[in-house]
Amino acid sequence: MPITLHLHISGRVQGVWYRGALCREAERLGVAGWVRNRRDGAVEAVVQGEEGAVAAIVEWARNGPPAARVDDVAATPADGTFTSFERRPTA
Repeated sequence: MPITLHLHISGRVQGVWYRGALCREAERLGVAGWVRNRRDGAVEAVVQGEEGAVAAIVEWARNGPPAARVDDVAATPADGTFTSFERRPTA
């Protein structure tokens, strides 16, 4: 049974290829959902997949790509059904 989490990632996470790297990691892990920048400087994502894959992407999100500085990753349960991982416009 897949699980779905909403992630709010704060720190220096824009302008450091965070979204692109998260997309690549999600595809590697077989995780579906989406990612987008927020106007407040954070990155927001919804990740859905098997428990181990979702746990792995949340752990990845706590570090991000090399140029990022992640201060916090807040993960809360979410709803929805996703079949792929996509990058969405800034919200």
